[in-house]
Amino acid sequence: MPFTWVGRLRVTGGRTMVWGRQSYRFSDLDFKAASFDGYGEDWPLSYADLAPYYDLVEEYVGITGMAEGVYELPDGKFHAPMGLTCAETLFRNRVKDRLGWTATLGRSANITRPINGRAACHYCGPCDRGCVTHSYFNSAFTTVADALKTGKCTHIPNAMVYKVLMDSDRNCAKGVLYIDRNTREPREVWGRVVVLCAQSLESVRILLNSANSQHPNGLANSSGVLGHYLMDHIWVGGGASGEFPQTPGRPGFGPNRPDGIYVIRFRNTKNGPRWKNFLRGYGFQGGSSINFNLRAAGFGEAYKKGVLDPEIALGLGGFGECLARWDNYVEIDPNVKDVFGIPVLRIHMTFGENEHAMIDDMAESAAEMLAAAGAKNVSPFKVHNREPGRGIHEVGIARMGNDPKKSVLNPFQQSHDVKNLFVMDASGFPSSACQNPTLTIMALAVRSCDYLMGEMKRGNV
Repeated sequence: MPFTWVGRLRVTGGRTMVWGRQSYRFSDLDFKAASFDGYGEDWPLSYADLAPYYDLVEEYVGITGMAEGVYELPDGKFHAPMGLTCAETLFRNRVKDRLGWTATLGRSANITRPINGRAACHYCGPCDRGCVTHSYFNSAFTTVADALKTGKCTHIPNAMVYKVLMDSDRNCAKGVLYIDRNTREPREVWGRVVVLCAQSLESVRILLNSANSQHPNGLANSSGVLGHYLMDHIWVGGGASGEFPQTPGRPGFGPNRPDGIYVIRFRNTKNGPRWKNFLRGYGFQGGSSINFNLRAAGFGEAYKKGVLDPEIALGLGGFGECLARWDNYVEIDPNVKDVFGIPVLRIHMTFGENEHAMIDDMAESAAEMLAAAGAKNVSPFKVHNREPGRGIHEVGIARMGNDPKKSVLNPFQQSHDVKNLFVMDASGFPSSACQNPTLTIMALAVRSCDYLMGEMKRGNV
């Protein structure tokens, strides 16, 4: 099956320049999933290990949200919530009362009060066009900008990293080789520590392209695990929509809010029953919208007036966990190079029986929720032929673990094989969970940097 290459940017700021900003913590149901259901490997850390770093990241980034007290989706340090529409409030209350499931405001990296020179969101709407007030978080205007202000950071744009350079005598990384995007000339930068943060596919491509006589199967790959266990979320594989004529029209819709709702995972929960059809679980993202009433009665002038009578709808799309499988993997294509002369990845990935069973359940449970909420004209959907990569949440392929024979990185995202080499993105995820990964990527990076500073002070790297 093809792997869709969309939404993956080689720019300063990376995907945070165009991301959906949904920011959710993982729980120990995710970090210790293998202990819960027997599949795969646990993460080599717990929620307690990462919680302080989630706090730091949320305070710096700014996340709007509602505290719910649900184990499967830990609460965080939130800005005031943006609020729910009438239809969403009705949906939330009835789903909770009738099914016991929790629908909450999406936890989004859009601030609702000023912080660090960034203005509160003013609800203009088109976040995908950029944010002139920097009310939504992206790395270019916050993290990178703050680093440059210290005077201790050098930013080299238009640099396509090819491989990690090694000191063979000391078995340590000494820098990277990159291709200048404009001149196509190779250049080198050197450093005491090398940290790859290019996201799973690109970071692992760099490691595989860094193979040498001491590391013939790719750098940091003595385990043979590098490149294996690729995962990407089931993206809107199943869901449903329905209409809420019992809610008001425009006055009930609220501001042009850059957020939606999130239904917290309710299958295979900590204290709930084991679901017979599949392992792990999924959540829903969605929200209400105003639509033209295209089913209006009448003809001519009467129909024109009827079309303009607002129709309130609410839609849900499922985001599901993808199980880690050895046969979902990447390798260097021996016959293809990109425009910079760098060998590209050949990607092998399919969704398995577990993912397809989850898609079926997404459609059924979404319709069940909408019916419980009193929606009319409920329309479920499920898409089984959507290729991997659509989620743009690829994780894994350089997994973390305590055993160097079964993993690439240690719990601090440090290579088992090369002690001054770190990979601080989603490459190390042993499992994907069903929540968006970005908040966890950032929290892991801060934790790893905290560890790295200590190791540098002690002279260990």
